[in-house]
Amino acid sequence: MELIVLWDIDHTLIENAGVSKEIYAAAFSALAGGPPSGPARTEGRTDRLIMRELFVRHGLSEPDWATVEAALASAGEERLEVLGMRGAVLPGVREVLKAASAQAGWVSSVLTGNIAANARVKLSAFRLDPFLDLSVGAYGADAEQRPDLVGVARGRAQRLRGARDDVPVVLVGDTPRDVEAALATGSGIVAVASGIHSPEELAAAGADVVLPDLTDTAKLLRILKIFAAPENVPGRLRRRPHTG
Repeated sequence: MELIVLWDIDHTLIENAGVSKEIYAAAFSALAGGPPSGPARTEGRTDRLIMRELFVRHGLSEPDWATVEAALASAGEERLEVLGMRGAVLPGVREVLKAASAQAGWVSSVLTGNIAANARVKLSAFRLDPFLDLSVGAYGADAEQRPDLVGVARGRAQRLRGARDDVPVVLVGDTPRDVEAALATGSGIVAVASGIHSPEELAAAGADVVLPDLTDTAKLLRILKIFAAPENVPGRLRRRPHTG
């Protein structure tokens, strides 16, 4: 195996059109007996932290995680159809995922703050799941902090796909938290300015490669192949950022 590529979902692969915040609000309402006073604060956090913050904000004790996860999964499943109608695949995503999945020696999966059930809902709503090896992904129930998810995905790739200990990992995401997770774990990072963060913000956070979107499949594959080169292990591309 030459490379593990881990894609963020929201605002990297899809636009969820506010459905994510509706899922958090519905799960909170089911557990707290009433709606939250304001929307959940996401910004690249894991579902564990997002839901905890909601309960803390309202002065409520947090239920056990299994109960919270079940409420999130139920709320997500209920919104599968509306997500497909209101949301959208971001430009170039289907083509680049298909191309990455066809690369010999690569594992292409996800690293997301969403719980696994809702990650599958979001991907299946737009028929992106066939292009991703979701069994080796890392999800919001696996750890509270995003950097810890990298080790989860690496461990699953080792157990399930026979990945070496030193195989490079590259994250593709749209927030400074994606950049932080990569830098904290010696992983590569391709930051994509398809969310609320500008190319300048992502570069300032430490991203070596910053793209405006995922429309240039050939360019992104060239970048990923550089990360996969043995001389670039553990995966951080040391060159001036790409911003266009």
